[in-house]
Amino acid sequence: MFEIFIFLFGLIIGSFLNCVIYRIEKKKSLKGRSFCPHCKKKIAWYDLFPVISFFILKGQCRNCGKTISWQYPLVEFGTGVLFVIITGLRISFLSQFFLLIISCLLIIIFVYDLKHMIIPDRIMFPVIAITFIYQLINLRLAIVDHLLTGFIICFLFLFIVIISKGKWMGGGDVKLAFLIGLLLGFPDSIIALFLSFLLGAIIGMILIIKKNKTLKSEVPFAPFLIVGMFIALLWADKIIQYYFKLFII
Repeated sequence: MFEIFIFLFGLIIGSFLNCVIYRIEKKKSLKGRSFCPHCKKKIAWYDLFPVISFFILKGQCRNCGKTISWQYPLVEFGTGVLFVIITGLRISFLSQFFLLIISCLLIIIFVYDLKHMIIPDRIMFPVIAITFIYQLINLRLAIVDHLLTGFIICFLFLFIVIISKGKWMGGGDVKLAFLIGLLLGFPDSIIALFLSFLLGAIIGMILIIKKNKTLKSEVPFAPFLIVGMFIALLWADKIIQYYFKLFII
């Protein structure tokens, strides 16, 4: 029952995150009731149930009949699943609360970069600040290692941005790279980056084969960094153990 409650709560939070993503894009206030992005009419309360309403309405606005993006149910469902995973971890309540907060912010970055190929600073900087405060409380003196890892990765990404003149990745990716180091430290950050580049390469090749992209096309990299970060955050220890069993022993 607890997992079901957390999942439903995650669905509700995911619905709110969708609202935040849209209103940041349109530079609108977060205040006020939800409305259709097409006809601008307010959405009735009975059409606001996460995921369920999307399928009941067959992916269309009740008022104007325009198509509703799959982003909405996917973000809601993904947030629900992520909440269940995080609350199931054997860590302190403070750590769980911290992970839930930054997960919500990273979901916003994930979707926003996927749609607009830009990472909003108004979300990125709070994520870094919250992570720094948490690590300062949680790690104390050990935070120096995480900061050092963050700055090293940050400068490596900055070097790539400079030599590629921003064609391979952008400034937002540099900030996200710093966050990875600050959050994960060494060697977990290496795993996160390896998985990020691996996933990016695989998805990029698939898009090229399907002729949706070419070698010169720009592809948002933040989603891959975030996925790699989450995988390393949750399962880095198991990945490292598996690696040593497979290649060392």
